[in-house]
Amino acid sequence: MSQKFDFKKFLPHIVAIVIFIAITLAYFHPLLNGMQMKQGDITNFKGISKEITDYRTQFHKEPLWTNSLFGGMPAYQISVLYPADLVSYIDNIFSFGIPYPASLLLLYMIGFYILLITLGIDTWLSVVGSVAFAFSSFFFIVIDVGHNSEAHAIGYMAPVLAGFILVFRKEYWKGGILTALFLALELYCNHLQITYYLMMMLLIYVLIEAFHAIKMKSYIPFLKSCVVLGFAVILAVGTNFTNLWATYDYGKYTTRGKSELTLDKQDKSSGLTEAYAMQWCYGKAETMTLMIPNFKGGVSAPIGNNKDAMEKVNSEQKQQVGNMDQYWGDQPFTAGPVYVGAIVFFLCLLGLFVIKGRFKWFLLGATIMSIMLSWGSNFHPLSDFFFAHFPAYNKFRAVSMILVIAEFTMPLLAVLTLDEIVKNKKFLTETMKVPFVSNPVSKQKLFFLAFIFTGGIALLCYLMPSAFSTFQGSNEFGNTFQQIKQANPKVNDTQITTYLTDIFGQLELARKEVFRSDSIRSFIFITLSAGLFWLYFKSKITKQWMIGTLLVFILADMWSVDQRYLNDNSFETKHQQAETFQPSQADLQIMQDKSLDYRVFNTTVRPDQDSRTSYFHKSIGGYHGAKLKRYDELMTYQIDRDNMSVLDMLNTKYFILNGKDNQPEARLNTEALGNAWFVSNYKIVENADSEIMALSNFNPAKTAIVDQRFKNYFSGFTPSADDTTASIKMLSYEPNDLVYDSKSQHEGLAVFSEIYYKDGWNAYIDGKLSPYIRVNYVLRAMLIPSGSHKIEFKFEPIIYADGEKISFASSALLILLCLGYAGYLIKMKLNAE
Repeated sequence: MSQKFDFKKFLPHIVAIVIFIAITLAYFHPLLNGMQMKQGDITNFKGISKEITDYRTQFHKEPLWTNSLFGGMPAYQISVLYPADLVSYIDNIFSFGIPYPASLLLLYMIGFYILLITLGIDTWLSVVGSVAFAFSSFFFIVIDVGHNSEAHAIGYMAPVLAGFILVFRKEYWKGGILTALFLALELYCNHLQITYYLMMMLLIYVLIEAFHAIKMKSYIPFLKSCVVLGFAVILAVGTNFTNLWATYDYGKYTTRGKSELTLDKQDKSSGLTEAYAMQWCYGKAETMTLMIPNFKGGVSAPIGNNKDAMEKVNSEQKQQVGNMDQYWGDQPFTAGPVYVGAIVFFLCLLGLFVIKGRFKWFLLGATIMSIMLSWGSNFHPLSDFFFAHFPAYNKFRAVSMILVIAEFTMPLLAVLTLDEIVKNKKFLTETMKVPFVSNPVSKQKLFFLAFIFTGGIALLCYLMPSAFSTFQGSNEFGNTFQQIKQANPKVNDTQITTYLTDIFGQLELARKEVFRSDSIRSFIFITLSAGLFWLYFKSKITKQWMIGTLLVFILADMWSVDQRYLNDNSFETKHQQAETFQPSQADLQIMQDKSLDYRVFNTTVRPDQDSRTSYFHKSIGGYHGAKLKRYDELMTYQIDRDNMSVLDMLNTKYFILNGKDNQPEARLNTEALGNAWFVSNYKIVENADSEIMALSNFNPAKTAIVDQRFKNYFSGFTPSADDTTASIKMLSYEPNDLVYDSKSQHEGLAVFSEIYYKDGWNAYIDGKLSPYIRVNYVLRAMLIPSGSHKIEFKFEPIIYADGEKISFASSALLILLCLGYAGYLIKMKLNAE
């Protein structure tokens, strides 16, 4: 007998998703008018991935290597598709057809909604909580700047936790499958730093559950849960095996791997240097931006853009002050603060008092860890310990990003508090035990205490701003003094000090206005929400009115802050976007050269911040956070010092220079050595230090610098200097397949102007696999027999071929488990009816 589909059961969830879609479309409404977002990092991505996407379009396969930046590097962390990972099709479902990257906001809300429903939160409170979480300022800032993979990974954090919770509730099949599915999607997003922070948070959750299991002597259920989660993690990793394997293997050779150099006399870690990793650290006082967004000025931008603030400045100093920074925090610069919302902050603090159970302690522990680690070098004991001893922690930079955990846990605790308020209209009349207090305390007192700690502090910040901030960045006065002194060496120190004292006094007035404006703003929203709850407690308004009004308050609070960073100015027309990569006259001149392979050095920009050149040419520079370490060291010790011998060996055929009227012009380098050449000599050196320093004074056309670990390669070989007819010519070029024709009278050592990377590049002589070595610190070289030969380099990493097999099997199994479990639930429901 057929059963009637219970539509009413799913209707609230459908309505919730419709609300989320409506909010997303309202915020990103320019996309509906054919506009596109202008995201800085996506623009850079388009530049460095141009060769890869062109090859994919032409040959319908992945090149896996690109020569368009930093001389050449694997494409793993640039743009590689992994078609065997079938969860990508599931990921598309969660966009509901919303244009990218607006769909990321939708994913924020849906992901958090799944978690809240799993926790048994009322449907409409779950909508409110999901919006509160999704509108955290940082989540919009990362979309605005183009960190799409980061935003994507944030969206899947909540449902992964939901899976863990279900498993520890002994719903092993449901929780295990949910964990495997959403962790697979999390890994698919390919932002391992966010995934790493998620794992840190989940570790705290598991430890809390372990402590509870020991306390209750419930060892077997805990062990079962761990086993289920272990299988779920293995399945999720297997689904993304190709990407993870490639990332692991590649990471050993990047700037996140260990260097062989000891020239700088610094201790070498297996990851980033601590100074580099800790560049972006939140100040301790800056943590108050969680409640007051502009507690430290908000964004690195001229304060002259803030008209209200500039009204406080004398007209004589408006121009000078207006060019100074609105931000005065501890970071070098920032695109905006981490703001979870004044109302969320208030509810979160109240929840620390009134919510019971171990889940609260998990949220509190994760929040505290997140905040303290975000301080980085401002709190050395903890950061140094994690950097030195916590596995893989030293692989990531910008430690302030770990505040993503607090942005997750604080809204979650706020929603649990809101749920407690809604379910218990006698909230104010009850008492409860509070840690470190002997007698029970009324919840009414706790309510007012939370209001005083949040709203009261916000009000005091407005009334007495100087009590909470100095309104100057660390050594900002001194740095400005030195800049003026260098520009005007004849002006005496007293005059500069007097001038700056006056300017900084006016700047302080402007910054105070920025500070006070957001302080009173947070006070108003906290007061409005507290008043709303009070009306509900006193039965002046219904639950529906309270929840609906609270949603409006939260949107009004957080939407307006997010609009400071992601707004209509973040969009442009398709025509404007197309103009981003218009070739200059220098580019057009170089592009007339139809040679198969050569490099270009654009000296008009920083070489490590140059994605535009990669769009048109094979570039000496580039833009990437994980370039090959040896090439990065070559840039530091040789290229940055204008070593022409090194640039010649890299086949730098053209330079782009600043010409007349500061317009770029191309200049031919007639000394570039070409794609490959025979050398008449080689020099064995002791180690990496000797190898890179030997490049400071050598003739790459005649000599190859060889690390002693390769000396056995030359057994039986004697260089010949009398073969003037020897030549190598490139016959065909693909980023992953280079073919040469070689002619010589004697066996010779040929150097190729291609970056050495042993894990994937295979060399063939007349179709026979042949060994090759590294020379000149970064290049390839091989012995070639006398006569005419076809030489071919192919990029054939087994990682991709074998990894895709594992990925396909794992993702297929995962999807079958999901479908099988769904079928089982349907069958059980039908049998029950």
